[in-house]
Amino acid sequence: MYNNNNIERHLVIMAGGIGSRLWPISTPECPKQFVDVLGVGKSLLQMTVARFEGIVPKENVWVITSKDYKDIVYSQLPDVPMENILFEPFMRNTAPCIAYAGCKIQKRCKGNAEIIVSPADHSVTNTENFKETICKALNFITKNDAIVTIGITPSSPHTGYGYIAADSNKEEIKKVISFKEKPQYEVALKYISEGNYYWNSGLFLWKLSTLIKSFKDYASDIINSFENINEVYDTPNESNYVLEVYNNIRKISVDYAIMEKAENIYTLPSEFGWSDLGTWNSLRDFLKKDNNGNASIGNVSFINTNDCTAHIKSNNNIVIKDINDTFVIDTGNGIEYYKLNEEGNLDKI
Repeated sequence: MYNNNNIERHLVIMAGGIGSRLWPISTPECPKQFVDVLGVGKSLLQMTVARFEGIVPKENVWVITSKDYKDIVYSQLPDVPMENILFEPFMRNTAPCIAYAGCKIQKRCKGNAEIIVSPADHSVTNTENFKETICKALNFITKNDAIVTIGITPSSPHTGYGYIAADSNKEEIKKVISFKEKPQYEVALKYISEGNYYWNSGLFLWKLSTLIKSFKDYASDIINSFENINEVYDTPNESNYVLEVYNNIRKISVDYAIMEKAENIYTLPSEFGWSDLGTWNSLRDFLKKDNNGNASIGNVSFINTNDCTAHIKSNNNIVIKDINDTFVIDTGNGIEYYKLNEEGNLDKI
């Protein structure tokens, strides 16, 4: 396992989204990152922290989320220091939240540090391959002033993911040519055929010094806003000053603010059973199917049923009979039935 006693390693987990496309199990009151989406007894957030064990110590795990989820995060991550849970007064996309966490780490760490940034709501089936990938990327940024994104070798022309176009050389870690937005199906087919396109996992790694410099170069207004309140971090006044920053800061993703402009950005193509579980379709794609195309989480029996997906809470047992192409969801208040509409969202039936 990666180990460098001279450099601190920190994990910044972004956990502020509301997961609206996985409604009704994901709600504004309790979004999908705090839900046991896969029926394994852990939330996606808890699974995210667990897969970095042995790479990042718990005292260097940071979670940035909405202040509305304070109690949920504290209860789900009792081993993460409370002072490492950062609360945004409202959402301003990923660039501000990463800059905020970066400035907090910069104030606290004794020297340079390596930063892993990860979404809170993704899933990985092969944890060993995942850890090997992260360690390779850490070794690369130790030796280079670089940003490394984790690219996923595509298994299909998926239209729900952004893509990374990389250099076609034979190097394991490849120079990024460009980032591509979620494509139409025909464009995704073209990407797959060209062989140098990868799904954008939203995972990236950089030294703390690279993070700060990248913001200085491409989004100085954002990093300056957080550096200007450096003296109030870890004091009772921090939340008031952060509120003032968020009232004035622009809303922008780190992809637009930094990644699409940076010259020193690389990708490490990988395979470790990754999914962003962003929609019901992506959850269905992630699950194993029976011979009739049915997939389930929880205790479910299918009778004369085809191409159905069931998400049932662990304390319930249900039988699904004589229906097709339907999502059956246990909301906690009852069993509900849905069809997918053209936008990939659920319509109640």
